[in-house]
Amino acid sequence: MRLAFVALLALVLAFLLYRAVTRERRSWRRFTRLTATRARQRVYRQWLLESVAIIGGMSAVLLLATWPLLGRVLADTRAWAPIATVRHALDGGVGIGLAAGAGVAFLVGLALPVLLLRGKVDEIPAIGNVQALLPRNRDELPYGIGLGISAGVFEETLFRLAMPALVFGIVGNGPVAFLAAAIVFGLLHLYQRWTGVLFATVLGLVLSSLYVLTGQIWVPIVVHALIDLRSLVLIPMALGTARERAEA
Repeated sequence: MRLAFVALLALVLAFLLYRAVTRERRSWRRFTRLTATRARQRVYRQWLLESVAIIGGMSAVLLLATWPLLGRVLADTRAWAPIATVRHALDGGVGIGLAAGAGVAFLVGLALPVLLLRGKVDEIPAIGNVQALLPRNRDELPYGIGLGISAGVFEETLFRLAMPALVFGIVGNGPVAFLAAAIVFGLLHLYQRWTGVLFATVLGLVLSSLYVLTGQIWVPIVVHALIDLRSLVLIPMALGTARERAEA
């Protein structure tokens, strides 16, 4: 079984990294040169379909292959001393209060800087080379919503559930499995340059921690989706571009 997992992981990594290094980067370069809304919408639709079909389909296949390991990788990681210590400290009302406070702080930190800069700048700073991705008008905005939600659902299913279970089936170590999945997640953002890769890797570790600490996959899904929706929806709306119609 371990050899089968090794072969499956090799296929998945080869495909994802090839897509990140070649096809994804070429597609991104072409997209940054597009000026017509209809042309940009076609690429948005392609990316959205690929997110559902490729990332979603890959997640489904890996989940079917590793289903018995999902609970084991989570339990093994929660038994790791640093995680176990944090979970013990968060038991009871303290954990609930801290979680509520962290949730409020997260939402405020996500939205407040954008709202404060509204109308004061033409371009809100972002980590990585993502400015060209932002919807430029009301006609492109629905694709930003779709991409943000699909990334939250399918990428979290793949990188916080399926891939850690697959790696765990090979190495038998939960923390290493989640670390490996976070690194692969970061490398898929090569088109955002190395600052984007670094940020995505750190974000992957944070999202993995949220899943491990709560035991609920919907938590990182919601956080991931909100982060992407901030960039793809809130920022364009704050800049005013999302209220404009595309030029005929």
